[in-house]
Amino acid sequence: MSELRVASLHIYPVKGLHGLSPPTAMVSPWGLEGDRRWMVVDPDGRFITQRTCRAMALVTPIPTAEGLTLTRARMRPCPVRFPDQESPMALVTVWKDQVQARDAGETAAAWLEQALGQPCRLVWMHRPELARIRQLGAEARPVSFADGYPLLLANTASLEDLNARMPAGQGVPMARFRANIVLAGQQPWAEDGWRRLSIGGGVVVRVLAPCSRCVVTSIDQNTAQVPAVGEPLATLAGFRRTRDGVMFAQNAVVEKGGLISVGDTACVLEEGPSNLLDTRSKQA
Repeated sequence: MSELRVASLHIYPVKGLHGLSPPTAMVSPWGLEGDRRWMVVDPDGRFITQRTCRAMALVTPIPTAEGLTLTRARMRPCPVRFPDQESPMALVTVWKDQVQARDAGETAAAWLEQALGQPCRLVWMHRPELARIRQLGAEARPVSFADGYPLLLANTASLEDLNARMPAGQGVPMARFRANIVLAGQQPWAEDGWRRLSIGGGVVVRVLAPCSRCVVTSIDQNTAQVPAVGEPLATLAGFRRTRDGVMFAQNAVVEKGGLISVGDTACVLEEGPSNLLDTRSKQA
């Protein structure tokens, strides 16, 4: 077994839009800095993702000192400033959570409506330390606009094993799973037994639960097309299904933050029995 290391880092500045892969990232209590602090919502304030709008994969948000720039092929880029204290507040919904956020204005809303083909608005989480507090494990923790946890960890060996099981020519890249921290150097599915890890110069994360996957994994993140209907979920379901869903990658919380980089070494500080089996036993 080779040394466990950070293979890649990924942030999604706007929930549901195309992701970025920086060489370094600051780990904050609510996740990687700059990850999912913005969100697209419908006119009722409910979050929109690629589950219902595949075109979101074609929009890339580029962070800037003033906010971000929205880009899509054959459209003029749209600069968006961080909403200030005079910007209207909006009560928005992420799954069952209602969160106070600041509206990013009419220009961003009009641009996104054209890019996505449906009425929508862009909002910003201006106080991530307070805006959305979730009970995760034994503690209340801040979470960005991510589905439910601050971090998602994935293992390159597990993707290789999945792809080896897939029909010929239908393997998928890690981008389909929209993880934050991708680690390499352990056996396939070793992450089921991870409990606590240190990464880089002292960042510590705790793994809490496997991640249930959805139809977004079938969407090519560069074209917004579905190359193979039902995959990779159909293959995953053959050996990773629980009553909570089909599992790939691990949800985690931050115990100690700091800066991490691609190539950093990582160490498993605590291990336990497979949390995939734990999930099954709780459902029996």
